[in-house]
Amino acid sequence: DDTASSTPEVYLKLHLISHRMAKPHSLKLDGIFGLLPNLAWTNEGAIDLNELPARQLQARVEGRTLEVKSVDKFPQMTDYVVPKGVRIADTSRVRLGAYVGEGTTVMHEGFINFNAGTEGTSMIEGRISAGVMIGKGSDLGGGCSTMGTLSGGGNIIISVGENCLLGANAGIGIPLGDRCTVEAGLYITAGTKVALLDDSNELVEVVKARDLASKNDLLFRRNSQTGAVECKTNKSAIELNEELHANN
Repeated sequence: DDTASSTPEVYLKLHLISHRMAKPHSLKLDGIFGLLPNLAWTNEGAIDLNELPARQLQARVEGRTLEVKSVDKFPQMTDYVVPKGVRIADTSRVRLGAYVGEGTTVMHEGFINFNAGTEGTSMIEGRISAGVMIGKGSDLGGGCSTMGTLSGGGNIIISVGENCLLGANAGIGIPLGDRCTVEAGLYITAGTKVALLDDSNELVEVVKARDLASKNDLLFRRNSQTGAVECKTNKSAIELNEELHANN
């Protein structure tokens, strides 16, 4: 529960999250960037950047291939932790410190940052930024994104509830409740002006998207004729294909 004071302590916290022994936001991760060095993460393990040229030359002399998979503060999760019951198409796109719930499928363009992840049985084809949690049964479409607190989201913790759908290339800067849908290509920030419609598609009032944060059963769409962002009751909660989530 204390602020980390050493590099090993930070790695331990990240391992605890990826092992599902601690949920994102349950451990104190303040100041970790100052304790994590940039390293070359290779097929021979982590290498100090000052030592890398000599190691690369030695590998060539010995006829070996030293593959540098990334230069980063975080390694890919699967080099150290592979949680039970998940599918990850491109392991380089899930960082150590990600929480990948059982039943989750991460497709090739999906990405999960540290201190973020899924509760399980989710299809991830978009980006889960640092600090964002995705509820069970939710689907992040290709190229969609979630605004993390590190990316300008302020102090609001962005999250997605259960059985939600973010369409392809959509994005959110507000937390969503359960059974919400965001139309493909629509990016909603906290200050987006949203026209609230009743069941007859009549305008009720115009509000800022932040006023709809964490509310259930909402459908966000853009009017194809006027360009206005609209919101009405979501009457068709998604159901994920069970065959896609048979990961055992």
